[in-house]
Amino acid sequence: MTGSSQVPAYSKYRFDVSLISSGHNVADARLHRLVGALVRKGLEVEIIALGALGDAPDGVTFRPARGGKAITSRALRALILPWQANGEVIFAIAPELIPMSMLAARIRRRKIVVDVYEDYLSLLRDRAWATGVFGAVARCVAKISSTLARRADITIVADVQVPPLGARNRLVVRNLPDLNLPSTEQIEMEPRAIYIGDVRQSRGLATMLQTIEATLNAGSPWKLDVVGPIAPADQNFVDDWLAHSPAAHLVKFYGRQTLARSWERALGAWVGLSLLEPTPAFLAAIPSKLYEYAAAHLAVLTTPLPRPAKLVVEHGLGKVVADSEQAAAELINWAGDVDSLRRVRTAAATWAKTLDSSAEYGQFAEQVATLTGSRRSGR
Repeated sequence: MTGSSQVPAYSKYRFDVSLISSGHNVADARLHRLVGALVRKGLEVEIIALGALGDAPDGVTFRPARGGKAITSRALRALILPWQANGEVIFAIAPELIPMSMLAARIRRRKIVVDVYEDYLSLLRDRAWATGVFGAVARCVAKISSTLARRADITIVADVQVPPLGARNRLVVRNLPDLNLPSTEQIEMEPRAIYIGDVRQSRGLATMLQTIEATLNAGSPWKLDVVGPIAPADQNFVDDWLAHSPAAHLVKFYGRQTLARSWERALGAWVGLSLLEPTPAFLAAIPSKLYEYAAAHLAVLTTPLPRPAKLVVEHGLGKVVADSEQAAAELINWAGDVDSLRRVRTAAATWAKTLDSSAEYGQFAEQVATLTGSRRSGR
């Protein structure tokens, strides 16, 4: 099977794996990495998620999930999608999907795989909407989902510290980069930084923009490309900044892009920004963008979160900065000493080559394949 295709919602065709998500877009990078491993293993995969056909991974059948981005639409999809899955294995990758997916798998005699891609409870502390009744319901769902995730046939987690720690078959599948990411030693004449990921305050939105303003005020302006969806709560902030900041002409917001187009934007850029705030979820984590920036031959600027800072210092991947003032100073230093920047970029690319994603993703695909053994042996 090559390319992505669509089938009508009423199709009764049975796949090896049905990956379902009530909240993720089919362009999501982790989704692509997980599905890519399954396809390379020879499994037939359907995806039911938000997004467009052109953003789906190659080699799958894609069915767009109905409804919008509102919480009510997401909740409705969480109730419906597990019953629409045509796969021998139901693969759920959103917390609110887990309860109904577990029930559907038991009633329909399917196997169940869940992806706990973040510490859900810690993440909720970083969401402005997670207060009052909505917050209470979300925390309840997160606790129930984490408990139920222990009982899945396979529970994959995105890092060693991510719960549930006591799952019966727990696999750590980190967000290690695809080493085929577009990469080049060449940099553009004018200094340019890039950020790729969700765009929100906790992920350094204001700090990045303040950094670019500071380089302009110092007479050594840097450009910045921001690739990723802007959180609805922060859209007005971005609009106001673009309307009033003297540095607005230096920053481009590209919105959500396909995985390939996102990293094509990085070609020629000098530095990747990872200026995350010390939220409960981020304090214990390593942002996937750190791995990806290094694989794309970019120097890294990170805030002093414990694990990212340790990697950046130990392997010479870039600089650790506490705020926009320090970030701007480091960018200006690199603009004045390009040879130093090139050495850092080379160190980052060299370190990235030591990251072997094939072992973790290969083990994941191998275990999923065993869940489909009875069906595949009858072909």
